[in-house]
Amino acid sequence: MSKGDEAGASASAEAGTALLRAGFRAFFFAAGVWAAAAVALWLFVFWGSVPLPTAFGYTAWHAHEMIFGYAGAVIAGFLLTAIPNWTGRPMLRGLPLALLFCAWIAGRLAVAGSALTGPLAAAAIDLAFLAGLLAVALREILAGRNWRNLPMPLALLLLFAANLLTHLQAAGLAETGPPGERMGIGVVVMLISLIGGRVIPGFTRNWLVARGAAALPAGFGRVDRFCLLITAAGLGLWILSPDLPLTGAALLAAGIMNLVRLARWRGQATLAEPLVWSLHLGFAWLPLGFGLLGLGVLLPGALPASAGVHALTAGAIGGMTVAVMTRATLGHSGRALTADRWTMTIYLGVAASAALRTAAPLADAAYVSLLWASGLVWIAAFVLFAFRYGRIHLAD
Repeated sequence: MSKGDEAGASASAEAGTALLRAGFRAFFFAAGVWAAAAVALWLFVFWGSVPLPTAFGYTAWHAHEMIFGYAGAVIAGFLLTAIPNWTGRPMLRGLPLALLFCAWIAGRLAVAGSALTGPLAAAAIDLAFLAGLLAVALREILAGRNWRNLPMPLALLLLFAANLLTHLQAAGLAETGPPGERMGIGVVVMLISLIGGRVIPGFTRNWLVARGAAALPAGFGRVDRFCLLITAAGLGLWILSPDLPLTGAALLAAGIMNLVRLARWRGQATLAEPLVWSLHLGFAWLPLGFGLLGLGVLLPGALPASAGVHALTAGAIGGMTVAVMTRATLGHSGRALTADRWTMTIYLGVAASAALRTAAPLADAAYVSLLWASGLVWIAAFVLFAFRYGRIHLAD
């Protein structure tokens, strides 16, 4: 082996070691790569250029991979990094982290090729990742006696159940795919409402205090608890009975309450720091998404449900996850908590993609053009994320 080959092998080994030092490194990097790759593949599948050997319908595969593939990886990276802070216990790293990471990768391959492996085998492989993540989270929280954060394993259990419902449909055993997708979206959105409602005003307060501001965000209180209750009720009704007028009213109420909540957090005072305002921008998609979904239920035929769904998924989930991934990566790698122009471009790219995707079903003649534009902007934003932050995830 030449010296150049030895240097390359050494660099690869170091990168692999760095990737397995913490959950955020492995899963945030994978989430960024998969966000771009899965949407690129989806565009070619949508256009009919590339056949995909999946037992899922093509639209169902796209929804599954954005919810349980991309968002599942972000949740794993977040929890594997946050739980040690909550419990004081060591981070999952090395071989155990590698096994969990490989389970996630195997799930992506199994679902994409489920027509070849068989849908039941694909289900077992894919569900193993969430089962493993649930086991790790529950073990660490119980061992650390961190009762306050027991809702996190509960959320993972519900996400596991939602994923199972989508696999039952793919296997032809039950008509549970759409409610499984809605349940998966609902769990992730509820986590954003719960966790975002704590970290956004907290990070905003810290940033404003450091600059001597007198007016600070409202703390977590009765308004937040009531909002979470209304949000859970609206999402629960949407999962079970998406067409009921009561569901539409509950979703509108959830949108109004989340807007009230957001207005109390002083986001307008953080425009000088993208690392802070990006969190507010991501959360702002929640009231918009709930509002569009609610109006779509109350005005059937006038407003497509997919507009509200993509405001919640591409907008709220996409925006909040990329904001959290960038901030957590910088903070846990010991770098300054400030966003450069590339990071701001990532935020604006994800927001622009979400806006185009939400608008697409409202513009019949321009639907395909807006769909492609949204996808291409999304891909560009996450390719930039993978390059800009992958250098940190893969570095010692």
